[in-house]
Amino acid sequence: MKPTIQYICSSCGAKAPQMLGRCPVCGEWGTYEEEVSVSTKSGKSVTSVGRASAPKRLHEIEVQTETRIDMQSSELNRVLGGGLVPGSLVLLGGEPGIGKSTLALQVLMQMGDRKTFYASGEESVRQLKLRAERLAGNPKNLFIVSETSLENILQHVRELKPEMVVIDSIQTIGTEAIDATIGSLSQVRECAARILQFAKEENIPFLIVGHINKEGSLAGPKVLEHIVDTVLQFEGDQHYMYRILRAQKNRFGSTSELGIFEMRQDGLREVTNPSELLLSSNHDGLSGIAIAAAVEGVRPLLIEVQALVSSAAYGTPQRSSTGFDSRRLNMLLAVLEKRVGFKLLQKDVFINIAGGLRVNDPAIDLAVLAAVLSSNMDIALDTSICLAGEVGLAGEIRPVNRIDQRIQEAQKLGFKTIMIPDDQQFNRKGLTIQVLPVRKVADAFRLLFQQRQ
Repeated sequence: MKPTIQYICSSCGAKAPQMLGRCPVCGEWGTYEEEVSVSTKSGKSVTSVGRASAPKRLHEIEVQTETRIDMQSSELNRVLGGGLVPGSLVLLGGEPGIGKSTLALQVLMQMGDRKTFYASGEESVRQLKLRAERLAGNPKNLFIVSETSLENILQHVRELKPEMVVIDSIQTIGTEAIDATIGSLSQVRECAARILQFAKEENIPFLIVGHINKEGSLAGPKVLEHIVDTVLQFEGDQHYMYRILRAQKNRFGSTSELGIFEMRQDGLREVTNPSELLLSSNHDGLSGIAIAAAVEGVRPLLIEVQALVSSAAYGTPQRSSTGFDSRRLNMLLAVLEKRVGFKLLQKDVFINIAGGLRVNDPAIDLAVLAAVLSSNMDIALDTSICLAGEVGLAGEIRPVNRIDQRIQEAQKLGFKTIMIPDDQQFNRKGLTIQVLPVRKVADAFRLLFQQRQ
């Protein structure tokens, strides 16, 4: 085999014959890394070996209902689209210390009498045993090995024939087929391609854990995400107890679902009704708190938005947010000043989404502005009202999606009033909650604060 050196952009996967400072395809700086590729004498790459296939007419292909594997976790089954598909390759990524290994080991321990296999390149078998004892489980058909050679791992899988395999992590596994450092772009890509081919041939599902780089994306070549069938992102602040599992890519289901877990001393616990846990019951009479009816994926969540407005101690006022986009916060403050007339130029503004969640739903804009104004005026909002509405640059409140689910969730949790956009269409049948349509931000504030002063 003759090795050749090329350079690959870790952001978009573009190739170049020499090192470049900036990628000409995606425009990112400092993303090119050296890769050593190996070709056989016949010119074929190592990963191109396979059986020849014959094309078929579309109407001749028989489609059977795929039997999915129950993961014994309703949250994980929801994200996967109803369970794990045999022969699929799932990539699980997340920040260091977020709980990726805990989730992977806990999933195997919950599968009962099914034979499973856990291969770790980061921890010893004793460390995994201690973690399993902390998770309060001792399954008899869970096999564990500490190994970094892909050939040895696949040999163990051939002998054991498990129903599910976990590899933790793909950056610590190497193959002898190519001469490159473990964790390099070529090793990660080659190992992922070989695992995918093995999973399809043996019809065994694999879950591989991936590292996250400093930009927050999955480390390794971009082609890694294209190789796998499903990409799961495990999110959350490690200083808080809540974790969110999202599907960024799913060939067997929707990417709009998400699962919510609570990190405890004995492992991860499913949160079936997150709204009740995310809402605090002791904020009556406290200013700077508003309840937003948000939707993450397809699940409605009622979250607590906290704001603090104080006089700037220094010349330049601070704008800080946790769990909310800081650029969108600056835009909303500009709308509050221009369209409503409240001056916050010389004041610090801090926003926090309770529970450590990060919410991207634009429907919480109205709740953010209500919490900011409540803290600025030091007037507490009514605890029986929640808000849902996107705020435009003209100060108008724009319609949001899935409004019926937001209203039903607020009614289920005992809220008496929900404020929504004026031209929002919704189903009034069976509603006992009062619905307040508002057209502008000024109208919403007038209704919120006229009875609280």
